[in-house]
Amino acid sequence: MLSILIPTFNYDTLPLVKSIHKQCVNSDIVFEILVFDDGSNSELSKKNNAINEFRNSVFQALDKNIGRTALRNVLAKHAKYDNLLFIDADTLPANENFISNYLGHIHTNYQSIFGGYAYQRKVPEKDMLLRWKYGKSCEQVDASIRNRNPYKVIISGNMLIKKGVFLSINHHMLGNMYGLDNYFGSLLKNNKINVLHINNAVTHLGLERSEIYLTKKELASETLIKLNRENKLPNHTNNLLIWFVFLKKYKLNYFFNYFYIAFNAILKKNLLGKTPIVYILQLYRLSYMCHKDLNS
Repeated sequence: MLSILIPTFNYDTLPLVKSIHKQCVNSDIVFEILVFDDGSNSELSKKNNAINEFRNSVFQALDKNIGRTALRNVLAKHAKYDNLLFIDADTLPANENFISNYLGHIHTNYQSIFGGYAYQRKVPEKDMLLRWKYGKSCEQVDASIRNRNPYKVIISGNMLIKKGVFLSINHHMLGNMYGLDNYFGSLLKNNKINVLHINNAVTHLGLERSEIYLTKKELASETLIKLNRENKLPNHTNNLLIWFVFLKKYKLNYFFNYFYIAFNAILKKNLLGKTPIVYILQLYRLSYMCHKDLNS
């Protein structure tokens, strides 16, 4: 028995539901698909009403925006079954055995299973290159590598998890903030939740323009600063935070603060240009963290 939970906002979720529903029917399992819209109040939301025509499927629009973390909690509480499969709305299964691959692991001792992300091979338009390159380099990671450090590359947009585990972990999440997968992974580790990574990806289709994505990475960096200040990531494995803590320990954060002030415009020119470099993105984020931490 499987509850497939899809939070959405301003996105046409019908293609995803069609694909998932077909696989569930072919697998001959007891299932439900719940798609909740986070108060987008758009034409896309109205279009998604067609999801209610599918067997065992429900689309519901919230009156106001509550953020992805809270919306996932609402979805989990509405779910009928103990096995929750969370899928981001702007994705599609990368293979026709997506559901059956997860079903093969439901009765194991693993309480949380992550299928991973994939990205299309076709190079996108130049103003979306940053998101695509980062995804290809840092998110499209083989399961054999992810399992070496199972709490490090946590992508909750493609996750099978027990209902009780999810509700107990998600209860600690920090409201409507961006970049909380690191915190989610840390909470899984601190609570000794058995985690398994498998090669069962969804293809991420919702690429943001580089300018929007860079802003999101800044917000994610601020989230890391907040979590670190509040000592909420005691056993983290995040490389960026490891470097940030190291720089602060040896007072090198002051140098990186001045580096950001002097060179952030040059770094952004590369990141928003035709040939963005992921290494430069990480350097930008690290210097941004040092600057933000010292000036807030």
